[in-house]
Amino acid sequence: MTRPRSLVNALYLLPLAFLAVFFFYPLGAVIWESFAPGGRLDLAPVAALLREPYFGRVVWFTTWQAALSTILTLVIGLPAAYVFARYRCPGKTVLQAFTTIPFVLPAMVVAAAFTALLGPRGWLNEALAAGFGLAAGPIRLQYTLGLILLAHAFYNTTVVIRVVGGFWANLDPRLADAARVLGGGRGRVFREITAPLLLPAIAAAGLLVFIFCFTSFGVILILGGPRFATLEVEIYRQAVTLFRLPEAAGLSLAQIVLTSVVMAVYTRVQARAAVPLNLRPAEATAQPPVTPRQVALVALTAIGLLAFLIAPLAALAGGSLAPGDPLRYYRELFVNRTGSLFYVAPGLAIRNSLFFAALTTLLALNIGTITAYLLARDRGRLGRLLDPIFLLPLGTSAVTLGFGYILALGRPPFNLAASPVLVPIAHTLVAFPFVVRTLLPALRRLNPDWRESAAVLGASPWRVWREVELPIVGRALLVAAVFAFTVSMGEFGATLLIARPEFPTMPVVIFRLLGQPGSLNYGQALAMSTLLMAVCAAGFVLIERFRVGEVGEF
Repeated sequence: MTRPRSLVNALYLLPLAFLAVFFFYPLGAVIWESFAPGGRLDLAPVAALLREPYFGRVVWFTTWQAALSTILTLVIGLPAAYVFARYRCPGKTVLQAFTTIPFVLPAMVVAAAFTALLGPRGWLNEALAAGFGLAAGPIRLQYTLGLILLAHAFYNTTVVIRVVGGFWANLDPRLADAARVLGGGRGRVFREITAPLLLPAIAAAGLLVFIFCFTSFGVILILGGPRFATLEVEIYRQAVTLFRLPEAAGLSLAQIVLTSVVMAVYTRVQARAAVPLNLRPAEATAQPPVTPRQVALVALTAIGLLAFLIAPLAALAGGSLAPGDPLRYYRELFVNRTGSLFYVAPGLAIRNSLFFAALTTLLALNIGTITAYLLARDRGRLGRLLDPIFLLPLGTSAVTLGFGYILALGRPPFNLAASPVLVPIAHTLVAFPFVVRTLLPALRRLNPDWRESAAVLGASPWRVWREVELPIVGRALLVAAVFAFTVSMGEFGATLLIARPEFPTMPVVIFRLLGQPGSLNYGQALAMSTLLMAVCAAGFVLIERFRVGEVGEF
């Protein structure tokens, strides 16, 4: 028993070594740069940063815009969660799946979609200008907080629908029915019975949305413009635009601390607010809408969701079609009109993204599968200790990670700053937890007796895996692979800092094109965004197709 157990423990070295080199070491470099910018311990730069008014303004804006975004998302998502939880009607499954598509889209696509809908040259402004004979569209939302909040709500509404709606659907409606029999009105029953039971799910969904908005980068960078900056955006500006590395390191450290605090609060809220309940299957609690009020509620919710979710995406796809020559912007992605040998046509970013995504999928599947197998078989103290460690990249800012790569991996002993291999490595680190959490539930359902019975019958370990385990976990592997591929295609924060100019990815090209004047550049940005949207939407469809029940934890 000692030798196999030692071998299992030794296998943990592979994912731990990967995290040590490409996660802890870069974050350690950020911390060291914060406290020792000149190579010696010096707390003065950090103290000076904390005293600067701009630091307080950035932290304050990061916090309250995330809070406002969370409130708006809950206002939009909670009524939809109620309808999905309590009513059963044709097309409900399709509509619920469609609400998830915005969440799997890269932030750059979401920003481009809202620019195409509500920007100065957006579809709505042009329609109003043409309809009322105006010289310019009357909507002035570019670089405003309102547009940022709308984009965040668009991006995260599905979190509320999935988390709160899923819990609400399993609540036993007989609790509320009994309270009404005892004389409680509809409002009082909701306030004193339903709302307290829903509080854990609402708190969990709200904190998740807050974390996503707190670490927002692409949406703020594009839609906020020079007026607004979160910690993520300010880290990028300090490191890349101003090349003030100690200040960027200090901001990154503050980002790590604040994000860790929010994650700790999230964990504590989940642990303290959870109560044991007699839950029922969602199929048993959902009823078809019967009364005119119920039919109107379901119809209005469906129409409102479709309008809110479809309008930006439709504007994005429509804006990518040039007048008179619909495919012109798509063709221009592959044209080098400058004739320069140093010019990289935007279309080459498609090749780069596909290549990086393929490498990311290969690396993340190999490391993630080994990790998931080890955690599934090891239910002891070591497994419980390492499980949250493997989740740490999920709670880390991608911009902070990219900045750490600049500090740590651009110098000996690695010297990877000039190598394109750094991009798939960063993408693998981001995708790795998704692979682990997708495979782990499926692997834990495997009966160990099946493996032992096959071995007793003379099957080799390879044959046992191929003929016994693979058919059972195969779909989970496909879901994990699509997750890794999609995450890589849309990753922007770390890539913007570490990608070489000659190897841009699709999100980086979208950012560059949106920042350049001219209708041609704008059209190309929308065309590239539409292609990226199509790839990510197709990936989501494959995930839903291959998923068996609730395979995975995402």
